[in-house]
Amino acid sequence: MAMSRGWRVAVSRRLTGNRLALTAAVVGSALVAALDTMADGWTPGAVALLIGPLLVCAHLGTRRTAAVAAWSLVLALGAAATHQRVAPPDFAAQFLALLAGSALAVRNAARHTAVALALARTTEVARVSQRALLRPVSVQFGGVTVRTRHHCPIPGSSTGGDLYDIVHTPYGARLLIGDVRGHGLDALGTAAATIGAFRDLAYLTPALGDLAEALDARISPDLGPEDFVTAIFAEFAPGEVRLVNCGHPAPVRLGKQIRLLEPPECALPLGLHPTPRPHRVFLQNGDRLLFYTDGLTEARDANGTVFPLLDQVGDALAAPAPSDALDALYDRVTAHADGPLTDDLALVLCQLNEQPLGSRSAPRTPSTPHKAT
Repeated sequence: MAMSRGWRVAVSRRLTGNRLALTAAVVGSALVAALDTMADGWTPGAVALLIGPLLVCAHLGTRRTAAVAAWSLVLALGAAATHQRVAPPDFAAQFLALLAGSALAVRNAARHTAVALALARTTEVARVSQRALLRPVSVQFGGVTVRTRHHCPIPGSSTGGDLYDIVHTPYGARLLIGDVRGHGLDALGTAAATIGAFRDLAYLTPALGDLAEALDARISPDLGPEDFVTAIFAEFAPGEVRLVNCGHPAPVRLGKQIRLLEPPECALPLGLHPTPRPHRVFLQNGDRLLFYTDGLTEARDANGTVFPLLDQVGDALAAPAPSDALDALYDRVTAHADGPLTDDLALVLCQLNEQPLGSRSAPRTPSTPHKAT
């Protein structure tokens, strides 16, 4: 029911909220009729009263367009009766033309209403699906606490392709964050397919690099020639995190120092057949890792200046509670952009706790070499 009310309210605002168009149509039709009534020489004729229905049919709903059309017909009959011109053939022809034009205007309004209803329903379904796909995560695996946030763009923008997921596997806690190229339902479908494939493969693939390649092979057949998915894979182990970056913005480590965890070698995004090389980052208790999508780094102010991530992230994420830290970061980026963001933004904050990291899963020696950083 909540979804139904949502799209009905949106359509109501779009189709019946334009009072200016309605007022202009009613007043304009009345002025034309008054001119027809008072003029001694040239008169505009009944056909000129089509101005009312034509003004509103593209903006208002079927009922209001029909009401304006009826108003125009009444004005035409009233103006003709004033001059006793109801019977002549020229008036009959004009009145029929007015009647036909009014009917077409009502039909056009009905088509606009149907299209708007379908668009609103589709948009609302997409948003609900996206919220279900990117559900808020608040979990703790071993010594890692994970909190997430996903912020949709301003109303009217299309849904994006941000994605994230975290699973607890025999190889440790594994995280995926990514961004599908493009927007709309196609991007949302690709995001859902990517998350589904990650959940399947994360439990079956021991090496993190092999997981990235297997996921690429799984989703590539369903991608278009220009489609791809930027992604980061993270695997938490005692005292370290293992990373595979496939063309995604580098995460930020917040500890004694704040720095980007850029990969030693850049790999192509998923869908373009990357050859990723995992690398290690050693961690200490209390360290935080921020994963994000490009909605954060591409947020711009009125002058076109991008959000200064490294300058802002330290103070923003200083809040003791990870959830409060994410909220503070979002407040800062929206303040920088001077309003809601126009692109989706996904944030994942991982914090190492005091208890031994990875205590719920046995350490393992990865089958693929990792480079320590």
